[in-house]
Amino acid sequence: MELPAAGEVRMSQAILPAHTNARSELSAGQLLKWIDTTACLAAEKHAGVSCVTASVDDIQFEETARVGQVITIIAKVTRAFSTSMEISIKVIVQDMLTGIEKLVSVAFSTFVAKPVGGEKIRLKPVILITEQDHVEYNLASERRKVRLQHEETFNNLMKESCKFEDPTCNGEEGAVITKGTSVQSIELVLPPHANHHGNTFGGQIMAWMETVATISASRLCPVHPFLKSVDMFKFRGPSTVGDRLVFSATVNNTFQTNVEVGVRVEAFDCREWAEGRGRHINSAFLIYNAVDDREELITFPRVKPISKDDFRRYQGAIARKRICLGRKYVISHKEEAPLCVYWDTSKQASLSNDNVEALKNLAAKSGWEITSALEKIKIYTLEEKDVLFLWIEKHVKSPAYLAYHLLSDYTKRPLWDPHYISCEVIDRVSNDDHLYHIICPNVNGNKLKDFVVLVSRRKPLKDCNAYVVAVTSVILPLLPPSPQYIRSETVCAGFLIQAVDSNSCMVSYLSQMSSSVLPYFAGNIGGWSKSIEETAASCIQFIENATDDRLLSEV
Repeated sequence: MELPAAGEVRMSQAILPAHTNARSELSAGQLLKWIDTTACLAAEKHAGVSCVTASVDDIQFEETARVGQVITIIAKVTRAFSTSMEISIKVIVQDMLTGIEKLVSVAFSTFVAKPVGGEKIRLKPVILITEQDHVEYNLASERRKVRLQHEETFNNLMKESCKFEDPTCNGEEGAVITKGTSVQSIELVLPPHANHHGNTFGGQIMAWMETVATISASRLCPVHPFLKSVDMFKFRGPSTVGDRLVFSATVNNTFQTNVEVGVRVEAFDCREWAEGRGRHINSAFLIYNAVDDREELITFPRVKPISKDDFRRYQGAIARKRICLGRKYVISHKEEAPLCVYWDTSKQASLSNDNVEALKNLAAKSGWEITSALEKIKIYTLEEKDVLFLWIEKHVKSPAYLAYHLLSDYTKRPLWDPHYISCEVIDRVSNDDHLYHIICPNVNGNKLKDFVVLVSRRKPLKDCNAYVVAVTSVILPLLPPSPQYIRSETVCAGFLIQAVDSNSCMVSYLSQMSSSVLPYFAGNIGGWSKSIEETAASCIQFIENATDDRLLSEV
């Protein structure tokens, strides 16, 4: 393993039987303890004064670790602000027999400098050495913006959720009443639980929270669930030796193979304990998976909210999932492998059919979750193995054939979509297949983006079928990348248009999110923008206003 870089703090721990859970894997609670300790030491190395945990961003656990393996945690300050700093955390597991290393997790936490005596301190800036240091420095600012506006974004999404009903919220056969998953536990804070500042060790609190959350999740299925990710740990206040900590956990919602458990921690000193009034010091939302005997993911039963508080938590889980998607896919700087689909006229038919079938297969996927709903517009998302898909459904008061005519002609796309600057036909290969050169603004830089795409369209063979307009990027030797633009790619996207009656239709836009198109949907995925709804509304207006006789005569 490479030596630590300047400013890094590393912790290596051999996994012993005492560190494991019921699945004989490294306990997530134990790992959280080690993560918090390492991050705190990195923060104090930079600040030169005592530091405390303010929050821990969402943590994704990609691998498990077992007895005999070694866990290495690498923590480093990515950016210092006034009195707080962001710590990047990388967790690696190594098999000592084979020497093979695997990435367990990448996470970010925020620490606040707490100098003795309360004097003010301004943290020194982080010294940037490598290109990756500069990348993380810039992304740290974006992540901080998300943290600071988290509460406002969450409240806005909760207001929106009151305007529509999740159809699965009405209950399904086998649904579990929320109350049946409630768990409460208590811990007395003793000197071994305190950190070097005299307060309860944040990592210990996180470990206790994980324990009660695991018990709560286990009440949905007769299996041992395991922690897959943490939405966020938020530390609201300190506790000290002698406090009684009461942990309350409840399943808030389930999403196919995921279940969200909310945990609340209240602290009581002796007087508060006698009077029955505690201090809310911590909150967290933990996401669990479970597998069967064949190690395949189990689909959790839906939960059935009963009380007003149940519904609030149920809708809150949907809002948090949306914000978490924004953090995970928008500000994680995750690169994707480029496409290698070459345009070949001799393979025109197969490329066109593959394009259409890919869109149909995307629409046929199960597990779509509703994230937003207006009167005429609904937005769904689907996550599969770290790939995100988007579905925008629009009800249009216009015949299906007219919507198909307008949307299948991509030269008209800039008339209603602000994400398109221009769209020109490169080659009309056939009546159903056109090659286009599209130019789009770049939301994260000065250079414009360009796409070379194949648009394949199909009319329905029967009345019950939908019109199809499928889009995918292709490599065209006649139009190589230009230094003027950033060549970008669309994996799979397009429209499905289904007639409702003779004067209205349902228009669905589907897209697989790639690194090229994610920036255009960034705000909506995270819930802090309305650009998708605004664009969808513009599309509806464009179609419904298309009453020009000349245009209709072209149909």
